[in-house]
Amino acid sequence: MSVVFEKINSTGHEEIIYCSDTNAGLKAIIAIHNTTIGPALGGCRMWNYQSEEEALNDVLRLSRGMSYKAAIAGLNLGGGKAVIIGNAKTQKNGLIFSQTFYQNWINYR
Repeated sequence: MSVVFEKINSTGHEEIIYCSDTNAGLKAIIAIHNTTIGPALGGCRMWNYQSEEEALNDVLRLSRGMSYKAAIAGLNLGGGKAVIIGNAKTQKNGLIFSQTFYQNWINYR
């Protein structure tokens, strides 16, 4: 079994989605930890990860944390998170945040 599937199975995540758009410079990972009591709650982080594995570890950790935060707050929501692989100081652009990233998500669903 691959490292990716081992990590998904060991952390109890429901879904991992990889997004890529070379025109926009987008490389992103979306993780859905748990939607048992409601849709996933979470945000997006852009970080200059040293590797895709580091980004995967971070999105798994962050999305699981969002599940716990929602539960502690008594919200009927699960946990999810997205990470964009890139340097926010030099690679952030409106195309990544306003069109491409969210369109990939909408098209996936």
